[in-house]
Amino acid sequence: MDPQTIIILLLLGLAAGTLSGMVGIGGGILLVPALVYFLGFSQKMAQGTSLGILLLPVGLLGVLQFYKQGYIDMRVVLIISLAFFFGSYFGSKIALSLPQETVKKVFAIIMILVAVKMLFFEKKPSAPSNTAATPVSTNMQPGNKHPG
Repeated sequence: MDPQTIIILLLLGLAAGTLSGMVGIGGGILLVPALVYFLGFSQKMAQGTSLGILLLPVGLLGVLQFYKQGYIDMRVVLIISLAFFFGSYFGSKIALSLPQETVKKVFAIIMILVAVKMLFFEKKPSAPSNTAATPVSTNMQPGNKHPG
């Protein structure tokens, strides 16, 4: 691997990690398209690489920051992680059985639909509330340590 490729990969990792820590995105939305367009990966190779990154504890430091402030509901994390575990198996089987161009188009359509929904169809709160500063967990307040 040449130094230029290593620099590109380091910058992609830094950008994806920063976005992930800031707004919870990075892998699919940033890394997959960047690997395809900047490094010439196939769609399937980019998706597989993004999944490979998920398997490592790359977000651990960001998770610890949110956890310390009481903004992680571990029950939700465990339930979604369990479903993600099995969903990734079935999703990968489907993706690997489809032609490359079909997978790329499905990915692009999903990104467009999410973007349109976020831009134009977000529900407005009916009354002013302080939900932006309230953690998801109903039993934790910001700054409180999780038991255990």
